[in-house]
Amino acid sequence: MTGRCVGGLHEVCVGVPDLEVAAADFAAYGCHPAESGALDAASARALYGVDSAVRSLRLSHQQSDHGLVRLMQWDRPLNDGLGLGDNLRCVGSRWGVRVTASAFNILNHAERARQTGSPLSLIEPLLAVIGEVSGTGAARPFRDPVVGVREMVILQPHYRQVFFERFGYESPLYGQIDTSSLLRTSQHTHFGLMIANDDPKIFDFYDDVLGLKRMLDDLTPYENATGSRRIFGLEPGEGFHMVDFDDPASGHALRERRSGKLKCVRFAASAKIEHKLDRSRAGCLGYSLYCWRVDDIDAMWKKIDSSDASGLTPVQQDEFGRLSFTFFAPDGYHWMLLQA
Repeated sequence: MTGRCVGGLHEVCVGVPDLEVAAADFAAYGCHPAESGALDAASARALYGVDSAVRSLRLSHQQSDHGLVRLMQWDRPLNDGLGLGDNLRCVGSRWGVRVTASAFNILNHAERARQTGSPLSLIEPLLAVIGEVSGTGAARPFRDPVVGVREMVILQPHYRQVFFERFGYESPLYGQIDTSSLLRTSQHTHFGLMIANDDPKIFDFYDDVLGLKRMLDDLTPYENATGSRRIFGLEPGEGFHMVDFDDPASGHALRERRSGKLKCVRFAASAKIEHKLDRSRAGCLGYSLYCWRVDDIDAMWKKIDSSDASGLTPVQQDEFGRLSFTFFAPDGYHWMLLQA
């Protein structure tokens, strides 16, 4: 079958004021410049719906073909993006997640950055024990192995990143750490988005139209949301629905799980939450657009043209000469698809 997404989520587009400064920031995570490109205002308007010229820089990470970064410097950005905040909570939220060899190594740098006056919000490493999160049982302290992760969040003016360190288990295809990088991290293992909507079918577009693999579809009650209470800014007693879409080749066993996941968080429509989708699209500063590759871009364009998506642009070359188009999914998020 043609007209399907392939591989893991390919890259996140990040609007930045200065490409060189941003490239130096991401070098700490093992990212390196791969290619540069540009579009004039007319071409950017046709592809991204933004009336501004743009210069872009693609960053690689070792040999990875997913979880990458595209830095975009707009002549006239639409706005400053999602900003800092105390956590990831808002409609329109986007974030990238990396596995690290040491969460506390990253914490050391974050604390130094705050001491020197750098603007950032920090959630220190929180323990999430896998059995407790899944509801299957709790490890007894000093008696049972603790199998889980330490998760932490660093929000900077234009970057929204989560880092996790594993304890007691391995998943060899889920993120490849660059041990030579300053912060010893992998490529982005997965990306997130967040909405407030009572329709359980709001995310069906991602499997029905894009052909992604739904690996998780579950309600997380407040009692099981350990680190998520702070990371998602939960109100007392508030739960959320989580839907995961994976690389179609991913499996459920730890040795078969592949990184490149899209994690969709759905709160109730009545949730007390800011709405910032207009600050989370191409042309904004910060994490602003997700890109997935497809096997047949013309076939996929036709599928999306017949769907509930909106703002569909014609197939055209992006700033690196790759065939692509953009659209808004039914949940309101801005997407880009690329010919594999």
